[in-house]
Formats: sequence, C-alpha cells, structure tokens
Amino acid sequence: MFSMKILVCITHVPDTTSKISFKDEDSKFDNSGVQFIIGPYDDYALARAVELKEEKGGSITVLNVGLVETEPTIRKALAIGADKAIRINAEPKDAFFVAHQIAQVVKVADYDLILTGRESIDFNGGQVHGMLGELLDMPSVSPVMRLDVEGNIAKLSREIEGGKECLEVKLPMIAGCQEPIAEWKIPNMRGIMSARSKPLNVLEPFDGGHRTFVENFVMPAAKSGVKMIDAENISELVNLLKNEAKVL
Repeated sequence: MFSMKILVCITHVPDTTSKISFKDEDSKFDNSGVQFIIGPYDDYALARAVELKEEKGGSITVLNVGLVETEPTIRKALAIGADKAIRINAEPKDAFFVAHQIAQVVKVADYDLILTGRESIDFNGGQVHGMLGELLDMPSVSPVMRLDVEGNIAKLSREIEGGKECLEVKLPMIAGCQEPIAEWKIPNMRGIMSARSKPLNVLEPFDGGHRTFVENFVMPAAKSGVKMIDAENISELVNLLKNEAKVL
C-alpha cells in the first residue's frame, strides 16, 4: 500500500471574536490579550490529512512559520492527529517569505502531499500555496473542496466561477483547502496527552528576505447608525438606497 508523507502548513491567527488594535503608530499588530487559534481553513486541511492517514496510512507533519508563542497552536495540531511538527523560528513577514521558508523544508523531505488552508484569516491573501507551487515547480490547486487519493493520483474538486471543476493531479502536489473538504476535529484527552511528547523540531529561518513592507494599518470606518424608514414611505427608501447606499 502506498504510504503518504503529508505536510500540513498551519497559521497562528487571532480568534475571530478578538478585538483588534495596533501599536507603534499603527505599524504593528497589538497582540495584548488576544487569543490565537489554528487558521480555520488550515483546520480543514489538517482534518482531511488525518482522514487520509486513517484511510491510507502514512504520516503527518505540521509546519508553522512563527516565533515561540505559536507553540501552543502547534501542540493543538499534534493533539488533533499530526505525528510531528516543525516550527521555523521567524516572524511571518509576508506571503513570499512564508512560502520560501516552507519550500526549503519540502526540498529535502520528499512530501507526497502538501496541504494548506485556502488563505489565512488575518491577512486573507490566499497567496502562499500558489507561490509554493512556483518555488517547488509543483502543481498547486485552490480552493479545494474535495480531495481523495488513489495510488499516486489526487482526485479533487474546486470552486470556479459558475460551478466546480474536477481534476486529477499526480503527486506530489499542493492543495489550498476549504470547507466542505472535511469536518473540523476536536482533540480528545488522549490526543492532548500524547501531543506533549510528540517531536517539535525548531529550525532557524533560511536565507531569503520578504518582498513587502507594512507602513501602517488602518481600521475600517465606524458603521453608521441604522436609519428607520416608515413602511409607507417607499420613495424615501428608494432614494436612500440609490443615493446614499448606492446599491441601486
């Protein structure tokens, strides 16, 4: 039986319920009091990797580009079902930097399947999987909604404008995942306990700088109050939708 080596790349992102603020003249994210989680799309990728391992055998490595504070997030991924982890000890400066770091690991490890989320939920760039494919000269497909593996062929479907596209791709390949590829998995007590002893290898960052620089962040404008229109006053409603909301 073909036994796969699967790499799942995960992000360490603020919980969607966290209040966001910035510091140093709005040039840096202020993480004070913010709870961090595995990126939701990465959770789908990890869940499908665990299912494939259960079906086909093999091993799962999770990889994160981040500083030491990301290790609780990595340990959660190990508790969900990954066998080992790699942390590249660097702040994820931009998409190219992250893709470059991942690519250096993949070049010496011969992974059969590389899974990422379709995008991270902090910057929502959706760029890393595509850049990774280019750097590794490897097929990269996103957003993947279904993924099965038969032998050395991945069978998948993804969203396209107006419908979906079904593809067959020879391994190794990269897939940027989204729902409904799998259901999120919640770590059980056995998984949490075993995660403590699973290997987490820390690597220093590889040479290769980032390509973009953040000057400052700007919070979205505060939402205006709700305007209540009398049910009989249709003309005023139409006027507001046309001239203020500009949706007509």
